[in-house]
Order: sequence, then C-alpha cells, then structure tokens
Amino acid sequence: MRKYTPKDSVQKQAYFSDRFFVSPPVPRLNPNEDEVFAKDFEEINYCISVKEAYIELGHLVVVIDRNFLISCVKLLKEKLEYDMLIELSAIDYLASKGGYEIFYEFLSLSKHKRLRVKCFLPKDKAIESLTPFFKSANWSEREMYDMLGVKVVNHPNLKRLIMPDDWYDHPLKKTYPLQGDEAASWYEVDKIFGKEARDIIGPEQRDPAAIDRYDTTRFARLGHEVPFGMDITQFEPETPISYEEKEGNTLVKKLKPEESVVLKRRR
Repeated sequence: MRKYTPKDSVQKQAYFSDRFFVSPPVPRLNPNEDEVFAKDFEEINYCISVKEAYIELGHLVVVIDRNFLISCVKLLKEKLEYDMLIELSAIDYLASKGGYEIFYEFLSLSKHKRLRVKCFLPKDKAIESLTPFFKSANWSEREMYDMLGVKVVNHPNLKRLIMPDDWYDHPLKKTYPLQGDEAASWYEVDKIFGKEARDIIGPEQRDPAAIDRYDTTRFARLGHEVPFGMDITQFEPETPISYEEKEGNTLVKKLKPEESVVLKRRR
C-alpha cells in the first residue's frame, strides 16, 4: 500500500514561478562523454556526413541532410540496434527559414538509449517515408501531413488523419488562424444543410468562450434540452445572466437569486 503523505499545507507549498524568470538553456554535451553514444556517433559519422551532433537531456541528437535519411535509419535499425521509432513530427519554420525541421525519435531496447535524428525540409520539397522500416511511421506521417502539410513520398496511404479530406490548409501551421478561417466557419453548415441555409443558420461560432443564453439553433443552449430552433426568450424573460445594450457597449447585469423568475417558477 502506498505511504500516505499529509496534505494539510498543500496551498502553503504551492509552486511559485516568477513571470520575469528566463529559464537557462539546456546544456549540450559532446557525444564522446558517453561511451555508448560515442561508438554510435562514430559509426554514423563514418557512413553519413553529420552536420551536428550533441547529447541533450540524455538523448543523442544527430543533424543530417535529408537526402541521407533512409541510409541513416537503415543503419540505426540494422546495425546499431535502435529497433523502435517512438515519435516523428515537424516544426514550422516557414517564416524564418523557409521550411520545416523534421525530427525522428528512436529507442534501443538493448542499449536503453534514445537517439534523435533531425533534418531540414524546404517548403516545396517532400520527405521519404519510413514505413518500410517502421510500421508505426504510417500514422505519425499522416498526422504530420494533416496538421502541418509536410508531404511524404512512398507512403502507402497518405491522407488526412484528423481533419476532413476536403479541409483547407493545415491547423498546426503558425499562419493558421486560431479560430479557423472563412472556410472553417461555414464548413459544417455547408456539409449538413447546404449553402442555401447560410442566411438562416449563420456562420459557425468558433469562439469556445462565447455563450448565447437563448441560442437553440447552434446548440449553445445552457440548461435543459429544448426543441431545435425554438424561441425560448418568451418563457424566460429574466435569467441569472442578461445583456442590455447602452451606447454601443455591452453591459453585464447579474441578478440576485430572489429576482430570477425561473427559480421562482421551479420552487
């Protein structure tokens, strides 16, 4: 049974972080400081021209040219015993560098070591698929294509994984609007009801914090269920939260419990 630790003074022990504090950079060590990584780096550098290599947080990071990716992965799996691909993805550097930084995280079960391979991919280029070596790359490469728009060649089924097939653009790009673009605001209306219903339903509410007390059309209704599109303002003339317009500014009026008609009727 796990040992019980008293929690009487948890709030007094709350972690405090200074908002002006700048965390120090993670130190990068030479690969020769680890015996296993030194041998692996020597083997990789002998077969492939390595641009940069260092140990960071216990991981050996190797930066290579994207044209040597398949040769490097084949070497890691067949000779250096890195037999598991943990994760792969990309980072958007389109604005600053004109491309993506692709990274692959490998694990050696026999050595108990982790190795990360990095390469740079220009904007209009494609990266080779690793599915012939690791089946787990199938889903990760599809997610990378769906979210960031990174094209992968020789993939068995390169299609969107999360977003619909006809979705415009890629949501994890830094240029993608936080609440979607114009096409996103009409997507569900066009698909379910058709474009002719735009004037009736209106655009999709993309703001997760926006709540309309009386909206039964966009399913933002608070409280019990009501029929679709039903006008409920006549049944609840006063609510705990009501809005009134004054000189173009929206004022929030909070009613006391004894002033609510709804609570009186329920009592």
